Amino acid sequence: MRVDTDDFGRPCRCGKEHHIEVKEIFIESGAVEKLEEAMSDGFLKKYISPLLICDTNTMKATEELMEDIYDRCQVLTLDAEGLHADEHAVEIVENYMEEDIDLILAVGSGTIHDISRYLAFQYKVPFISVPTAASVDGFVSNVAAMTWKGMKKTVEAAAPMAVFADTDIFAHAPERLTASGVSDLLGKYICLTDWKIANLLTEEYICGEIIELEERALKTVVSSLKEIAAGDPEECEKLMYALILSGLAMQMIGNSRPASCAEHHLSHLWEMEVINHHLDALHGEKVSVGTMLVLKEYKRLACAIRENRCRVKPYEEETELLEKYFGSKGILDGIRKENDPEPLLDINPSRLADCLGKIADLIDELPQEETLFHEMEAAGCKKSVYDIGLTDDIVPLSLELAPYVRRRLSFLRIRKMLDVKGE
Repeated sequence: MRVDTDDFGRPCRCGKEHHIEVKEIFIESGAVEKLEEAMSDGFLKKYISPLLICDTNTMKATEELMEDIYDRCQVLTLDAEGLHADEHAVEIVENYMEEDIDLILAVGSGTIHDISRYLAFQYKVPFISVPTAASVDGFVSNVAAMTWKGMKKTVEAAAPMAVFADTDIFAHAPERLTASGVSDLLGKYICLTDWKIANLLTEEYICGEIIELEERALKTVVSSLKEIAAGDPEECEKLMYALILSGLAMQMIGNSRPASCAEHHLSHLWEMEVINHHLDALHGEKVSVGTMLVLKEYKRLACAIRENRCRVKPYEEETELLEKYFGSKGILDGIRKENDPEPLLDINPSRLADCLGKIADLIDELPQEETLFHEMEAAGCKKSVYDIGLTDDIVPLSLELAPYVRRRLSFLRIRKMLDVKGE
């Protein structure tokens, strides 16, 4: 399957012309052979000093199929154990890079891609994406999720020039990685609803075509969950295509708004280890658990709205809460900077009160908890805090703190302006 990226860069009914940087996307068996051809005689031939970045796991999974490509490149194999997209990994690559590097090949999943796209942007070098698992939706994104001095940040980065996703590689990835990719997509239920609510209350820019693109990606995957979990190559291609569609949505708008909101904020909070110990869980696994928790909370609030038990109140700063938890971690200044100016100040309390019914309508469009639980179960996703090494007692505080991880308006953040009777 070759994805025609020109289809996504045309004038849009939202009034904007979306820009797509990735030129070629191949999702098929033998895609790495096309990469080798492009490096030998095609559009990549002019790059004479490529750096291939992989980790110990992805090298093992690809070195036989990509032997000729490895021979063409300077190869940096990072230790997969404890590897994170942070300042330490960036320093390792920078110390290894030769000055004449003119192309970066990211051979791996999310972490390798975030490190590669960050460095490609910093050094103004193009990069090529070779996904080894359908595990995240960021392969074609132009932002990178990085951890800097304990703070989880989304930073500007380079989109790949091209993607070569070989079914013979990613369809054989560990089941856990594939389930993580499904989890990342199921999180779109929440983030798209958050975007619609933010637009309703503050007239934040929204694009109907991008919403439809993400919803189409989600439906594509939900219709084939059992087959994807079984490793069916054709269905795994659909998952990879859906993940890349989600990444193109981010590229079209220039940030991660179409793909990440309250459900990801929980994941980021846990990754920052502000109120929990280190978790041996993948990004997507934390996202799926966050998705279940946020869905439950949104359904609870929608019920309170329907029963006329919700009262709007002015926003009050939670200075003590932030000082107690983020201050003890030494990242209070970073959190304050991230949240300045406070997005809730953009919400008129009377408008929020007037819109509560419409918000409840949007939440009613979300799947029921039981439905989402069964979808996640079919795909092998993590569903509860216990699945990722946490316990129920961490949930209330997680819901309180998570909105401060990003300055992005979610209904989880808006609930700070709601009083619910009977609680």
